[in-house]
Amino acid sequence: MALLKIKHSTTYHYNQPVFLKPHVVRLRPRCDGWQKLHHYQLDVSPTPIGRSEIVDLDGNATVNLWFDRPTEKLQITSISEVETLQQNPFVYLLEPWAMQLPFDYPSSLRSQLSPYFHPLGILPTTGDPVAAELGEEIAYRVHGKPIDFLHQLTQEIYRNCKYVVRPHGDPQSPSMTWKKREGSCRDFAVLFVAACRVVGLAARFVSGYQEGDPDSEERDLHAWVEAYLPGAGWRGYDPTHGLAVANGHISVAASVYPSYAAPVEGGVIPVTPPLAGGKPLESQMEFHISIDR
Repeated sequence: MALLKIKHSTTYHYNQPVFLKPHVVRLRPRCDGWQKLHHYQLDVSPTPIGRSEIVDLDGNATVNLWFDRPTEKLQITSISEVETLQQNPFVYLLEPWAMQLPFDYPSSLRSQLSPYFHPLGILPTTGDPVAAELGEEIAYRVHGKPIDFLHQLTQEIYRNCKYVVRPHGDPQSPSMTWKKREGSCRDFAVLFVAACRVVGLAARFVSGYQEGDPDSEERDLHAWVEAYLPGAGWRGYDPTHGLAVANGHISVAASVYPSYAAPVEGGVIPVTPPLAGGKPLESQMEFHISIDR
């Protein structure tokens, strides 16, 4: 077990006064059987006129914010104290019918999990062909054993792909990541999810923190994957580090699509838009994350 203190500050700078549209903040760590949230604090500047704590469709604790005055800077700072509780991520018994891929799901369970089977890739109905080939090849290699499949897929991405820091932008397509053998943690997670769904494993995207090297001051928001194993529930796998998720990870948000797990979601409107004589809007984001035991 580990007790971790996380401070995550994100600052947006604008080159002119802007009106802030309503924002959604997903920075509150989970509190469940895997981790216990002892303290959470969210500070926002400028102070919003409204703040609503909600639980979204995926069960994530989110905060909706809305504002009433122009600003040239938005700063969002979250402080968390989290105790991680799972040292061994493999303590479970699979359902007897879940020993071989593809699973013969009961109709009620398949209905509940249906969004997590949706193809994720460059093709809207059949998913990503490169991810499909990767997933099917690994499933064949391990004779359809689900735990072996997840382990091999984790190792395949970890050993063959170069990690790069890419703090901005949407995830790459699975095809691009695997062809280039390069990507960020969110790129690896999207590739992993796409390969799982092809072979009938429900999977979702997770954002959060990873403790990393205690001697390093560099920290980033991290991304990994949770696959649903009947009898074991959602189980995390981190292809960036080549391991199953346990005490070193702090989960914040999980969803069918990466955009629904983004830490901050919102937009701005210039006080004087270009069509009314204003200058083009430019913005800059900076962040700092510290994780201490």
